[in-house]
Amino acid sequence: MKAFKLFFFVMLLISFAACKQSKTKQGLVDKVTELENSEMFLDPAGFNKTIDGKETSLYKLSNTNGMEVYVTNFGAVIAAILAPDREGNMADIALGFNDVENYVKDGDPNCGAVVGRYGNRIDGGKFTLDGKTYDLPINETGNNNQLHGGKKGFGELVWDVEGVSDNAITLNLKSPDGDMGFPGTLDLSVEYILTDEDALEVIYRATTDAPTVVNVTQHTYFNLLGEGKGNILDHELMMKADHFIPVNQRLIPTGEIAPVKGTPMDFSTPIKIGSHINEDFEQLVLGNGYDHCWVLNREGDELELCATVYCEETGRFMEVFTTEPGVQLYVGNFLDGSQIGKSGAAYEHRTGLCLETQHYPDSPNQPNFPSTVLRPGEEYHTKTVFKFSVK
Repeated sequence: MKAFKLFFFVMLLISFAACKQSKTKQGLVDKVTELENSEMFLDPAGFNKTIDGKETSLYKLSNTNGMEVYVTNFGAVIAAILAPDREGNMADIALGFNDVENYVKDGDPNCGAVVGRYGNRIDGGKFTLDGKTYDLPINETGNNNQLHGGKKGFGELVWDVEGVSDNAITLNLKSPDGDMGFPGTLDLSVEYILTDEDALEVIYRATTDAPTVVNVTQHTYFNLLGEGKGNILDHELMMKADHFIPVNQRLIPTGEIAPVKGTPMDFSTPIKIGSHINEDFEQLVLGNGYDHCWVLNREGDELELCATVYCEETGRFMEVFTTEPGVQLYVGNFLDGSQIGKSGAAYEHRTGLCLETQHYPDSPNQPNFPSTVLRPGEEYHTKTVFKFSVK
């Protein structure tokens, strides 16, 4: 009788284990089926590649209102942003491509990317820190500057995925000492969070093991008409800034902080981007349009409104908040139709605008500008928020 009870107990355990294994397998099958059947605006196959020996993928963030943001770990690129117009129709409002290899080979590798180690320009690819001069590779050859971190900046590297959820993703990058000429090993993370208030939060954190300079920014091209739907000259722009930074013929700051009042650089009240862009104003001629940094009217160090963009045709309205002291406005002056976007449309002249929240250009060579130096034991921590609505 005891033998029978033991046999029965053993068979019961085997049956339970088999049942549990069957449920586990079924759970995996269900998860695979869920992934295969999930609707993706972009085809993940175009982003499942190996670049520089590292795997790239596409990730979808979504919120309860139906907004979607697509991110790839190549360059920490924001590949698409789906947002509604005033009628509730969803459209992609971020320029980009449907295959990660287009980001690798395209003429503008920074499209949608996090750029660094130093976003914007460094004069002559040189700066001095603690008495030592550092030579950086030149990648803006016509002007003899380093731009957006060099020939292979952060927008052209594969980042590590630290964590991902339905509405958030954290990406990490380790930039070694000497990377593109910069001193110190930099550990950098960027977190994208899509909130139920239709806000895309972008949070940067970094540490270093030796003194260095850091100025990273997000380089998404926005078009509130929709990607591939036309130019952005009728978009109404407001920037909370009474001053801007003039540049010389090589697009390097002169060191002056100039008032915008009475000039085509005045966006202190909403005005269409195309209203004055073709005026014979020295700074517009030098930049081939708007390609300048505005000095924000800040009240402290916390998150503050920086700029707004409104598209009357669609009703889409974007607010930009940041902890940074400046914002670079770039309106696609060098887009020339050679880049074919996700919709199959050519990205012509001024079909996208960038609002790159950041410290000022060439700060390492401009002692009167806020410092971009990061030292061991300190944390680089900035935040920018793009909030979408309609009116």
